[in-house]
Amino acid sequence: MSLLDIRNLRIALDGVRDADVVKGLDLSIESGQTLCLVGESGSGKSLTALATMGLLPPVLKAIAGSITLKGENLLEASAARLRDLRATSMSMIFQEPMTALNPVARVGQQIEEVLEFHSDLSLSARRSRVKEMMEAVHLPDVDKMYASFPHQLSGGQRQRIMIAMALVMRPQLLIADEPTTALDVTTQAQILSLIRELREDQGAAVLFITHDMGVVSEIADDVTVLKLGEVMETQGVDDLLRRPQTDYTRALLRAVPSQVPRPPRDEQSDEVVLSTNALSKTYSGGGWFTKTREVRAAQDVSFSLPKGRTLGIVGESGSGKTTVARCIMRLIDPTSGTINVGGTDIAMLSQKDLKPQRKKIQIVFQDPMRSLNPRIEIGQSIIEGPLNYGTARDAAMARARELLELVGLPASAVDRFPHQFSGGQRQRIAIARALAMDPDVLVADEAVSALDVSVQAQVLDLLAELQERFGLGILFITHDLGVASQICDDVLVMQNGRVVEYGPAGQVLGSPRQDYTKTLIKAAPGRHWDFANFRPFAEAAE
Repeated sequence: MSLLDIRNLRIALDGVRDADVVKGLDLSIESGQTLCLVGESGSGKSLTALATMGLLPPVLKAIAGSITLKGENLLEASAARLRDLRATSMSMIFQEPMTALNPVARVGQQIEEVLEFHSDLSLSARRSRVKEMMEAVHLPDVDKMYASFPHQLSGGQRQRIMIAMALVMRPQLLIADEPTTALDVTTQAQILSLIRELREDQGAAVLFITHDMGVVSEIADDVTVLKLGEVMETQGVDDLLRRPQTDYTRALLRAVPSQVPRPPRDEQSDEVVLSTNALSKTYSGGGWFTKTREVRAAQDVSFSLPKGRTLGIVGESGSGKTTVARCIMRLIDPTSGTINVGGTDIAMLSQKDLKPQRKKIQIVFQDPMRSLNPRIEIGQSIIEGPLNYGTARDAAMARARELLELVGLPASAVDRFPHQFSGGQRQRIAIARALAMDPDVLVADEAVSALDVSVQAQVLDLLAELQERFGLGILFITHDLGVASQICDDVLVMQNGRVVEYGPAGQVLGSPRQDYTKTLIKAAPGRHWDFANFRPFAEAAE
């Protein structure tokens, strides 16, 4: 008998007729098996996980079917029983650990709290178990980690804390909801390896929710594909990657960015729209009773970006990618070096002198929901910049409507609010807002990392189209080497604030010279698969 068995599950908006968001879902997982639940945003993946955990929001309700864990129907279990099962028999790793962890409690105490409520262990035994679990997920210096707050840890370390918390009671079912989406490739590879290792050591079943087919190829035994709440197909991972049964699955696979760099563009403008020379940023801190400490976030970063070209900056979290972007945008002040935008060095300009230069360079952030004001219509967000530079309101709003249509949204959307759009649509709005300033340079800081693969492909195509139309120079910050291969003309690799390798994308990503670059490429999930042609690269070479 399967450890987890879901039959004919239907989830709907409570009290609304014919409003099913999950429509007759069937799946089963055995002990020691990993099943990946795959689909675009809105397909019902996370709702299935939340229903299994008994954590559906009040507006949603499981109206039919069964979710059976070790023979017990969870849909009929009481709230008290579900609380007990959530600690002892099943557990969940959420996508964003910073929102799942308590920011004002030490992480060791948060893990220990699970044992306090669901075991009879003494304080010393609980603390010992927590540290043992932290060592099991390969956290360094567990005593220091135990006493740390979430904000003092990196993204990968916070995700490891979440995994330790999920596994501290040794549950038989582990649900992982997009646990590697926002992580860099080396941390992602470590987390995937860790989940495989813990599955083998503890014999747990894993329900792994993802939109990343590269991750699927690395970790899945079986795969269930969802679209708008309906199961498209369920197959073993090798069969699904080689012989997808539905057009939808084939489209998902073809949307995966290839790790093979695209052919270089022949033409290159002599006009350089952005360059830096020896750009550095050093943070220093200390107090009355602490020694002054310096952190060199960026050191001697030099590059040039011609008009109409895309330069990618890649590297692990903490490598200095975003620091460089923020210095270039003058969101933070560089310590030294030059930043040349359109012939003007803006590195040390005063805010007054900087204002005329700001319109030449605009940025698209990773999370558009945080960069768009939720209280004002998107039309007002788009025209805010032009109004500040003297454009008449009517002219600015007319341009906003044009830009919305240009990025694939209706002009009538100017009167709607950010929450009324999907993640991909909000990112299109953020791009339209940046273009409203008619910039020469567009900085995209992890602009597609939180999007599912099909929406990601659409946004990348949009950027390429806009670049062709307006001659934009694009500085593209990413940890995804597949995305870098697809969109970049040149690639700059950073490690610990320094430039490790810099050159044409085909050279850097196709024939890297430095060991660090080779490590990044080796860690990329799905690097062995030619997803668009449904076969491993090794077979294509034969």
